Amino acid sequence: MANDKSAARPLSPHLQIYRPMLTMMMSIVHRITGVGLYFGIVLLVGWLMAAAVSDACFDAVQGFFGHWFGRLLLFGFTWALIHHALGGLRHLLWDTGRGFDLHFIEWLARANLAGSIVLTLLLWVIGYGVMA
Repeated sequence: MANDKSAARPLSPHLQIYRPMLTMMMSIVHRITGVGLYFGIVLLVGWLMAAAVSDACFDAVQGFFGHWFGRLLLFGFTWALIHHALGGLRHLLWDTGRGFDLHFIEWLARANLAGSIVLTLLLWVIGYGVMA
């Protein structure tokens, strides 16, 4: 008897039913960047602690961040920080009750992605320009 009732109940939608949309992917990426920022802050704290401990410890950490892998981590952290911040501004706009038009939501998602890439590259170009 329990099987008869459960067969008549509608199935809950699942990822197999939904077509991936940009806004859905941006929501997932926003959450992933939040987790990435958590671990990036651990790197920042490690850098600050190394500066407080000794010159040799700080030089070792600086050597790691100067290596190609360390710079890749810093580049990813920079992108995640900018992407997450722009996504936060998008959510702040929505909290005011504005920006719920479907075309504008799609435009904001594209602007968030493009803006985070452009701002990250611009920040790194300026950073390397200051270093030179």
